[in-house]
Amino acid sequence: MAMQSGKVSLDRFDSAILGVLGQDGRISVTELAKRIGLSKSPTQARLRRLEESGVIQGYRAMLDPIRLGLDHVAFVEVRLDDTREAALRKFNAAVLKVPEIEQAHMIASHFDYLLKVRTRDMSAYRRFLGETISALPHVSNTSTYVAMEAVKGTMLTDGT
Repeated sequence: MAMQSGKVSLDRFDSAILGVLGQDGRISVTELAKRIGLSKSPTQARLRRLEESGVIQGYRAMLDPIRLGLDHVAFVEVRLDDTREAALRKFNAAVLKVPEIEQAHMIASHFDYLLKVRTRDMSAYRRFLGETISALPHVSNTSTYVAMEAVKGTMLTDGT
């Protein structure tokens, strides 16, 4: 595994490790080694390098938001009244503190940010929009798009 300009190059074993962990993050190192065709020690060493290099950022449980009663998804275009660096930093810091915002992306478009927001229902979203999103630093206006159905929603699971 070599690193150049912040990117990590992965060989077939590293990619295999990431593919298996992407499907089963709780797999034992012994079973992981069997699946990728290496012995336990080199598998552990590769796993440790992938973690230390930041390729593997952590392990977490994947929760089903529908079963948790959070089945309302809205995508929100946000336009800011100031896009200088200090204003962007202030907006970004505020967004990081809001758990209902699942994703936030700065966009090169006619708006500045695209947020993915998850709430219980439309009335909860309406309150959230009025009380939280509108109160974020430098928000000038928003447009909301409500998702009717999730067709695909997976995380990156391997090095490809």
